[in-house]
Amino acid sequence: MFDTHELGRRPGAMQRLDRSVPAPADLGLDGVIAVPEGSPVELELRLESVMEGVLVTGTARASAAGECVRCLEPLHREVTADFQEMFSYPDTDDRGRRKPADDVDGEDAEGEDIVPLEDGMFDLEPVLRDAVVLALPMQPVCREDCAGLCPDCGLNLNEDPDHHHDAVDIRWAALQGLAGSLGTDEKDNMGGAEPGVDEKQEK
Repeated sequence: MFDTHELGRRPGAMQRLDRSVPAPADLGLDGVIAVPEGSPVELELRLESVMEGVLVTGTARASAAGECVRCLEPLHREVTADFQEMFSYPDTDDRGRRKPADDVDGEDAEGEDIVPLEDGMFDLEPVLRDAVVLALPMQPVCREDCAGLCPDCGLNLNEDPDHHHDAVDIRWAALQGLAGSLGTDEKDNMGGAEPGVDEKQEK
């Protein structure tokens, strides 16, 4: 939670903050790449007081860990995510006008997406989570030219680029077997006499 009391409510006031916060759980893409829980997330924030509330603009920097989708080796990536969010005063409408007393605690159907300040405090975690997840690669690789794994034996092809298997296509193997059997039949036919050659005609 961040406090905006020092900023005040005078439109145009601005405050800059540099904070290091522990990463929340599940900050990333499950099973692919994520910022480890508890690891530091460096925040650079700019808080601006406007008519509607407090506009927060910031940048988050963290180190994410995962595995390469091609060779399955562990990898680490520095991630930088920019974000901006408006946190509105609970006693004003979306145009910055003060609400009537009987509407302050009511539900505003048109302001469902408005994130209110709570006693001058705002929670940055949901905004941070969305920004970091969008900044992470969907299919991380250890390097752009990663060769991946051998589909036959699983060997890391980055370690042995010349690795290969002398495999015969099963379709050609079937044709070779057919050709071999035809050759054998021809030899057998050539070794025998043509029918009727040695037969004597009876008179």
